[in-house]
Amino acid sequence: MATKTLVLGGIRSGKSTLAESLMASTAPPYLYIATAEQHDDGMRQRVTQHQARRGGDWRLCETPLDLPDAVRSARQPVLVDCLSMWVSNLLLAERPLEPAFEALVAALQASDQAIICVSNEVGLGGISANALQRRFADTLGLLNQRVAGMSDQVFFMAAGLPLKLKG
Repeated sequence: MATKTLVLGGIRSGKSTLAESLMASTAPPYLYIATAEQHDDGMRQRVTQHQARRGGDWRLCETPLDLPDAVRSARQPVLVDCLSMWVSNLLLAERPLEPAFEALVAALQASDQAIICVSNEVGLGGISANALQRRFADTLGLLNQRVAGMSDQVFFMAAGLPLKLKG
């Protein structure tokens, strides 16, 4: 089985940049599975910046909801960016979370490809007064724990600096 890696951190911590550089240790071509949807100019600008960093060795798969299927069908090294957007999409679409999480973990474990997942670490602040935000943080925290538990390597990014937590 190929290496499974989780890269955690806050917004603009350097998670995606680290994940892309870690992917360079495997042979291209690579599959970039994007879970974000581009609903506004700010998100479109972020996506454009991410795409500009990547060269011609990357293929793109955009899947805001069906991440387990995309992972299962991958036939090359995979970078999933990001689990936090996927959880947000599932919550807003009112999809059942537990079956989706089970399917994702199973797909990650079964894959013979190197896979790097990026996710936000949302548990560093206070508890939100907003019920949806609390549910998001709790849910993402539990998913991050599951993915970290089955990963070979886990990194935490802060201010552009990686801290290796596992592996």
